[in-house]
Amino acid sequence: MKIRSDCFHFRGHVPCAPHKGEGVHCEDCPHYRPRTGRILLIKLGAAGDVIRTTPLLEPLKRDYPDHVITWVTDFPDLLPAAVDDPLRLDTNAVLWLETTPFDLVINLDKDRQACALASRVDARRRLGFELDDDGICRPVTAGLEPALAAAATAKFATGLFDDVNQACTLSYPQEIFAICGYEFAGEEYVLDRPAPAPAFDLPVGDATVGLNTGCGGRWTSRLWPERYWEDLARDLMGAGYAVVLLGGPEEHEKNQRLAAATGACYPGHFPLRTFIGLVDRCDLVVTAVTMGMHIALGLGKKLVLFNNIFNPHEFELYGRGQVLAPTQACTCFFSPRCRNESFCLETLLPAAARRAVDELLERS
Repeated sequence: MKIRSDCFHFRGHVPCAPHKGEGVHCEDCPHYRPRTGRILLIKLGAAGDVIRTTPLLEPLKRDYPDHVITWVTDFPDLLPAAVDDPLRLDTNAVLWLETTPFDLVINLDKDRQACALASRVDARRRLGFELDDDGICRPVTAGLEPALAAAATAKFATGLFDDVNQACTLSYPQEIFAICGYEFAGEEYVLDRPAPAPAFDLPVGDATVGLNTGCGGRWTSRLWPERYWEDLARDLMGAGYAVVLLGGPEEHEKNQRLAAATGACYPGHFPLRTFIGLVDRCDLVVTAVTMGMHIALGLGKKLVLFNNIFNPHEFELYGRGQVLAPTQACTCFFSPRCRNESFCLETLLPAAARRAVDELLERS
């Protein structure tokens, strides 16, 4: 019996998909596809960062069409089908990774566990970040072309010094593409829609606007005042838009209050894949910097983005969005809690968000 263990479909411990579907064996299988190497991509989190790293799949698939791409992450459910081998970071994954050779390891996280993994894996070539001899993250520079070493060093510095970060004019995709030796050319996020599409009983309007009202309990410096969400919902509904409140468990009570106060639709909070399906029913999403923002971008939606504590250059909106900042300058750069006596986001008024919605949806 002939066994082709070098095939993309070969699993080793269980039957492959072509055999399960068609009963074929290796010796006469029309689906045989030889694997010529392996690439490991390490991007553990946060969830939004995982989504906005997916544009890299296009050049990697182009330049390494016969390599298996393994992506290790804390959020494997967010990875698209284009990833050959999605892995959740756990003990089982580490055991396998430490005994499997890779042609290329790309680590785009500076966390200790990600850098440790990148340093321990057997790899012919490494890009991004690794551990130094003292257990501290460092950019990979040894043996690399000057441009690749410079890109990793520059990204490393933006995480160390706020003024360096604020001076950066590159978007996140531009930064990670440069680390990998590519020039970003507008490659889109890759986010699979759930199939079948979840069914929701949503209102009908001139367009459906999703209001993603939270940003996680840790980042209160990004929270737009609840009364502003209430005013915006009423204003949009009065203008003929269908308004849907979006959020997770942390926003549940807030969205219930907003729905009761305004009559806006709140379908509830859902598991991740169902939530993606709900966002997909929207034409435009209004949000702070959240996972919901990246889901909306991945689905090709128009976006109104509230930003105060991050460098606005880092966001790639693909010509489909507007970044709105408060009129009061924010001095709490990258801080989860506001340190000022007055909260800057109180100077970002609902009228500004309404104007941006109208402009993006091409309504006068």
